[in-house]
Amino acid sequence: MAKMMYRDAVRSTIFEEMERDDRVVVLGEDIVGGMGTAGGPEAIGGIWSTSTGFYDRFGPDRVIDTPISESAIVGAAGGLALAGKRPVAELMFADFIGVSLDQIWNQIAKFRYMFGGKTLCPAVIRMPYGGGFNAAAQHSQSVHHFLTAMPGLKVVMPSTPEDVRGLLREAIRGDDPVMFLEHKALYGVSGEVPDGDYTIPFGHARLSRAGEDLTLVATGLMVSRCEAAADALAKDGIGCDVIDLRTTSPLDEEAILDSVEVTGRLVVVDEAPQRCSLATDISALVAQKAFASLKAPIEMVNAPHTPVPFAKELELAYLPSAEKVEAAARRVLGWR
Repeated sequence: MAKMMYRDAVRSTIFEEMERDDRVVVLGEDIVGGMGTAGGPEAIGGIWSTSTGFYDRFGPDRVIDTPISESAIVGAAGGLALAGKRPVAELMFADFIGVSLDQIWNQIAKFRYMFGGKTLCPAVIRMPYGGGFNAAAQHSQSVHHFLTAMPGLKVVMPSTPEDVRGLLREAIRGDDPVMFLEHKALYGVSGEVPDGDYTIPFGHARLSRAGEDLTLVATGLMVSRCEAAADALAKDGIGCDVIDLRTTSPLDEEAILDSVEVTGRLVVVDEAPQRCSLATDISALVAQKAFASLKAPIEMVNAPHTPVPFAKELELAYLPSAEKVEAAARRVLGWR
């Protein structure tokens, strides 16, 4: 079992899939080194260093530096997919989906349905998301709830290098459009990665902590915040299920409901603001399908309904923390 960083898991998985299948192509802004560059020392592999070495190995026909146009990037990915390729497109920041919303929402998400299943659109759109880097309101948002609400898309949010490998392979080899969200704060996190050519099927959550007193549900970076809260609660003899959803569409409803039926208490942690968020969706699901099992009101730990602040102190206050999760858990546990 090897140990690697999250960003290296992204890079190595795409590299291996490009070697395995010559239909896999990558495209995005500066993924070589800048529009028109010829690789070499300028081939930085994008600002997140997730495509380093691609150009030298696969050349300009399969590693495509694009203009600064997200609508063109996603539109080209959709066209390539319809033509039989397996594109992996990178948006430099997830916040920029607004520029390519028609291509995502009205085109690639609907191709298979609109053509009666006679065509496939195996496009993977990768996008770094989330706060914690003081990148201000236009470069720090969590947009998964928008994408999850769009029928026809699969939405993936890995929290570990191991899951990056398994889920990204599954995305590239699948026949549906996939929105693959990578939290910026996780790129430097290291973890063990199993050997071999493994995939992780979508819609199967991971139980990272087990307990019978409380259920914590999260995605991406928020999983580690829940794990820290669960570890703190464990010192007081409180056992928590921590459910890492892995994918929000499809959603592993069974894992959530089975856990709540045992614990009777639920805290959902979501980096996006609460209104119309993933947290509200999961809370409604549990209230509808497991209400009789609840021993206390559901708690949601979200960012406030404001733009992401730039100042470091304000951004720290804005984001859900392990301390906020633990406080919400104790409120649920102490409810009478």
